[in-house]
Amino acid sequence: MEKMLRSGAKAAFRNNQIPSTLSVVSTIKTEESMNDHIDTLCKQKSYKEAMEAFEFAQKSSSFKIRLKTYGSLICACSSSRSLAQGRKIHDQILKSDCKHDTVLNNHILSMYGKCGSLREAREVFDFMPQRNLVSYTSVITGYSQNGQEREAIKLYMEMLQAGLVPDQFSFGSIIKACASGGDAVLGKQLHAQVIKLESSYSLFAQNALIAMYVSFAQISDARRVFCGIPVKDVISWGSIIAGFSQLGYEFEALGHLKDMLSYGVFQPNEYIFGSSLKACSSLLRPDYGSQIHGLCIKSGFSRDAFAGCSLCDMYARCGFLSSARRVFYQIERPDTASWNVIIAGLANNSYADEAVSFFSQMRSSDYVPDATSLRSLLCGQTNESGLRQGVQIHSFIVKYGLLTDLSVCNSLLTMYGCCSDLNCCFRMFEEFKNKADSISWNAVLTACLRHEQPAEVLRLFKMMLVSECETDHITMGSLLRACVEISSLKLGSQVHCYNLKTGLVLEQFITNGLNDMYAKCGSLEQARRIFDSMNNKDVVSWSSLIVGYAQSGFGEEALTLFKAMKSSGIEPNHVTFVGVLTACSHVGLVEEGLKLYAIMQSEHEIKPTKEHCSCVVDLLARAGHLDEAERFIDEMELEPDVVVWKTLLSACKTQGNVDLARKAAENILKIDPFNSTAHVLLCGIHASSGNWEDAALMRSSMKRHDVKKVPGQSWIEVKDERHVFFAEDVLHPERDDIYTVLQNVSVEMLNESRPQHKRYSRVDTQTLLTSANIKGFLWSHM
Repeated sequence: MEKMLRSGAKAAFRNNQIPSTLSVVSTIKTEESMNDHIDTLCKQKSYKEAMEAFEFAQKSSSFKIRLKTYGSLICACSSSRSLAQGRKIHDQILKSDCKHDTVLNNHILSMYGKCGSLREAREVFDFMPQRNLVSYTSVITGYSQNGQEREAIKLYMEMLQAGLVPDQFSFGSIIKACASGGDAVLGKQLHAQVIKLESSYSLFAQNALIAMYVSFAQISDARRVFCGIPVKDVISWGSIIAGFSQLGYEFEALGHLKDMLSYGVFQPNEYIFGSSLKACSSLLRPDYGSQIHGLCIKSGFSRDAFAGCSLCDMYARCGFLSSARRVFYQIERPDTASWNVIIAGLANNSYADEAVSFFSQMRSSDYVPDATSLRSLLCGQTNESGLRQGVQIHSFIVKYGLLTDLSVCNSLLTMYGCCSDLNCCFRMFEEFKNKADSISWNAVLTACLRHEQPAEVLRLFKMMLVSECETDHITMGSLLRACVEISSLKLGSQVHCYNLKTGLVLEQFITNGLNDMYAKCGSLEQARRIFDSMNNKDVVSWSSLIVGYAQSGFGEEALTLFKAMKSSGIEPNHVTFVGVLTACSHVGLVEEGLKLYAIMQSEHEIKPTKEHCSCVVDLLARAGHLDEAERFIDEMELEPDVVVWKTLLSACKTQGNVDLARKAAENILKIDPFNSTAHVLLCGIHASSGNWEDAALMRSSMKRHDVKKVPGQSWIEVKDERHVFFAEDVLHPERDDIYTVLQNVSVEMLNESRPQHKRYSRVDTQTLLTSANIKGFLWSHM
C-alpha cells in the first residue's frame, strides 16, 4: 500500500499535479516512507511542501528524520535561500544523533553562507569536532560571496596551515575572493599554486583565474590562461569575451565570439550575447549588433530578458530607438532592468517625455522603480523646459524614501544644475552635503561653470578639500576651466602643482586640460613644455596648442604644428580646423585658409559649423575681400548667427564700408534686437564717415530701447588681490595715480616715435597733458 502511495505521488509530480501536503503525509504510516516522501519533494524542488511534511513529522512521535533526509532539507533551504527554515532544521539536528556528522555540518555551513548569515556559519565551523577540505571551502565560499574577502583569505591560510591541500573548488572560491579584494600580488601567488599542485587542467580553477585577471584589468594574463586551457567550456569562452568587452578591447571580444562559433562545439548563452552586444554598443556598430541579434533569434534568446535587455541597450546607444522599442516589446517577461534600459535609452537620446511615459507604464505593470530607473529619468531633464518634470520626479523620490540613495541625490543635483538657477542647486546640495562624495561635488562645480560662476568653483573647491573628499580628474577639469574663465594664470599654476602632488597629472585628461589652460591664459611657453613632455598625444593635445597659438597671434607656429600633427598620423577634428583657420586669418593666408576649409569637408568629412564659417568670414574680411565674405555668408548652408555677422561688421568698421556694415548690423538686430555691439559699431561707422544724422538716430534708438554699451574690462592680480579696470573708469579708488602713470607712458610712446630733436620737453609734456586732445586720447584708450 505504501509503495503504491509513493509511486502515485511520484506520478503526480511528473504530471505537475501536486496533491496537498496534508492529504499525502496523513496517509504515511512508516518512518521510511516519510523520509522517502520528504526526499522526493526536495528532489522535485517542492521546497514548501517538503518543509510542511517535515513539520508534520516533527509533531508526530512516530517518525524519526534520518541523516540523509536532514541533508536534503538543508540543501533545499540553501537553494530557496530560506534562512528561517534552515535555522529550524538546524535546531532539530542539534537535538538529534546527527549533530556531529561532518558531511551534514558541511551542508549547514553552505546553507548559512548562501543565506548570508556568516556569523552562524562560523559558529558551526568552530564547533565542528572534525573539519575536512569541504568544511573550509564552504566557509571560504560564504565569505567570498558576501564581500568579506579578508576573512576568506585568512581562513584559506589557516586551511593550508592545517595541512589540507586545496582542490579546484577551494581554488575557485579563494581566487574569486582575491579578485573581489583587488589583491593582484596574492592572485599571482594563487595562480602559481594552482600550477604547482597540478590543478591547472581544472576548468573551475582556470575559469576563476580568467575572471580574476579581468577584474585586475590584466587582459594579457587572462588571455594567456584562456589559451592554456586544452578543452574550454562555455564559461571559459564567456569569461574571456566579457573581459575583452569590459576592458575596451571590443574587436577582440567579437573576434573570440567568431572563433567560438567557428568551432561549433558550444552555442553562446545569454551572458555571452550580452557581452558581445556591449562591445557593439561601445563601438557604435549597430551593423555588428544586428548580426548578433540574428544569432539571438536563431538560438532562441530573442525573448529572453537578459539578452533582450542587452539588445535594447545596444540599439538605444547607437541611436536606433525604433529597433530598441521593438526589441523591448518582444521580451516575454521584461524585468526591472529591461524597463530601466528602455527608459535610459529614451532619456539619453532627448526623448524625455517618452521616457516618462515608459516609467508610468512600468509602474502600472506592477514593477517597482529602483534608483536606476529614477537616475535614468533625471538624465533626460537637461534644460529649463525639463524643470517641471524634474520637480515631479523629485516629489516621487521623496514620497518613496529614495533620498537615502546618494546616486539619486547626485542625479537630482545634476538636474537642478541644468534646469534651474544656481540657488536651487546649492539648496539641494546643502541637504546632503555631509554625505556628499566626489560625484556630488563635481556635479555642483559643473553647475557653477554652466551658470558662468567660475569664482564659485574656486570657493567650493576649497570647501571640498576641507571635507577631505577625494578629488579626481573631473574635479580638476572643472577647476582648470574656471581658471581659464577668469584668465588666472597664477591659480592655474597652483592647480598644476596640486595635480603634481596628487599624481593626477599622469592622466591624459588632466595633461590636456593643463595644456589648454596655459595656452588660453597666454603662457604658450609652458603649454609647449607640457605638450612636448606628453608621451601619447591625442587629437585634443594637438588641437589645444594649435588653437592657443592661433588665438595669441602666432599663426605660422599654429600651421607648422598642424603639419606636424598630420605627419604623426593624428586625424584632426573640428576644433583643430577652427585653430588652423584662425591662424590663416591672422597671418593673411587667404588661399591656404580656403583650401583647408575645402579639405576639411572633402578629405576629413567634417561638416562645417557656424564657428568654422565665422573663421572663413574673418579670413576674407581681414584681407579686404568684403564682397567675397558677403557672398560666402549668403551661400552658407547654415543660418548665419550673431557671431558671423559681428565678424563682418567689425571688418566693415575697419575698412569704412557703411552699406555692408548697415546690412550686417540689421541682421544682428533681427536676431538680437538689444545687441549693444551692433548699435555701437554702426553708430561709430556713421560718425567716422561723417553721417552725423544717422549716428544720432542710432543713439536715439539705443536710448529708446534702453540699450547700453557694456564697458570693456581687464584685471591684474597683485599680492593675491585682484584689481579690475573698466574703460573710462572714474570710480577706481586709485584712478588719479593710474591716469598720471598712463599719461606719462603715453607721452613716452609719442616721444619714441619722434626724432630726437623734435621730442617733447618736460614743459611741453605738462602742456600736452592738459590739452583736450591728449585727454580724449587717454580716455578713449582706457
